[in-house]
Amino acid sequence: MTADTSAPASHAHDDGLPVPRRYRAIATVIIAIILVVLDGAIANVALPTLATSLKVDASVSVWVVTAYQVALVLGLLPCAALGESYGYRRVFVVGVAIFTLASALCAMSPSLPFLVAARFLQGLGGTASMSLSVALLRFSVPHHQLGPILGWNAMAIALSAAAGPTIGAAILSISSWPWLFAVNLPIGALVLFASRYLPDHVGTGRPLDLISVGLNALIFAPLVIAVEFILTQPWIAAGLFVLACVSLVALLRREMPQKAPLIPIDLLRERSFRISAIASVFCFTGQMAGLVSLPFYLQHGLGLDAFWTGLYMTPWPLTVAISGPVSGRLSNRISTGWLCAAGCTCLALGLLLASLWPLHGSANMLIPFTIISGLGFGFFQVPNNRNMLLSAPKERSGAAGGLQGTARLTGQTMGAVMMTLLFALLGDTAPRIGLGIAAGFALIGGLVSVMRAGSFVSVKPN
Repeated sequence: MTADTSAPASHAHDDGLPVPRRYRAIATVIIAIILVVLDGAIANVALPTLATSLKVDASVSVWVVTAYQVALVLGLLPCAALGESYGYRRVFVVGVAIFTLASALCAMSPSLPFLVAARFLQGLGGTASMSLSVALLRFSVPHHQLGPILGWNAMAIALSAAAGPTIGAAILSISSWPWLFAVNLPIGALVLFASRYLPDHVGTGRPLDLISVGLNALIFAPLVIAVEFILTQPWIAAGLFVLACVSLVALLRREMPQKAPLIPIDLLRERSFRISAIASVFCFTGQMAGLVSLPFYLQHGLGLDAFWTGLYMTPWPLTVAISGPVSGRLSNRISTGWLCAAGCTCLALGLLLASLWPLHGSANMLIPFTIISGLGFGFFQVPNNRNMLLSAPKERSGAAGGLQGTARLTGQTMGAVMMTLLFALLGDTAPRIGLGIAAGFALIGGLVSVMRAGSFVSVKPN
């Protein structure tokens, strides 16, 4: 059996930054990620307030969220390439500055079109944090500490996603909607000040291929926008899907001969990296389908209100937050392939039980099922991300981080599209069937992960 590439011996000498700069750098990266994740989560709860305040239909106000998501998706790979070319810290700082400036513009928005444009700019700034965070962490810590640090990073993301709606609701209860974005300003300023602690990284100076960047935008932006039209205007959605597919073929043909392509084809040629990326897409598809299904199941199937629905959903992200650091430490000792397979199986079991268990009008049994699901997802996500990052050469850490984010968002988009179609075709039965299908996707992710499970060579601290 081959050695697990999650711990290549060639990186065992990496010392990272000296203490205490190391921990300041870690804190800076994690705070920036929390800022981006929170801003995506708190805006959802504000949509009814925004629609009333800006005097627009509720359906139109959704573009406040969509614009942010589109910018995040289409900016991940270009930001990763910019980081490799001009230095991770430099691009990260520019991204945080753009995010902070755009937050001020959001707070001052006089109309919905202005707010949507500012949110798009905000998302573009946020992509620098999303795509370069793991590269900066890799350069900050010794190799043997990377798994635990990725676990803490996963915990911060999970807690931010869970707390986002509550924080948004709390802000709206004491103030007006512009404060949802104004609160970012002091935190963004703090991150900019602390960015001096981030690791120095001299980029390659390689120019960015603007045609490839344009084709990349024509892949991901139509995919996200198509989801908004898939039920109301299916022909427009179909056209956008075709445009995305044609653009993907054109980009692959253009990038294939490149030494460091925008879409990291060079990394995908590495078997362990490729398997991890495929497993990530399947697992995130199952995760998103489950997270979309459960609220509808709780509210429409069991008659719970929004407050109790949120309460019953809370164990999932909390368990992810707890299991992330644990799985990060275990990934230094156990083959990440087996950890990921066990995590996906656990996620699939929780989703399947939620789909099949006769609840008889009470949602109490969903609590252990969401705990099982969160536990499984936490044990998949951190080891899988660690394997993807360490399967790539250190100089391609930015591209590895960009593809991690792209695989995650691709899976989440697939899960959302699948549930949209199920709701259109099946109505009230869609949530339980969706949970069952989500379990199937999670199980496929586990089976894919088994393909790279092998003997493990542990890395001892220096």
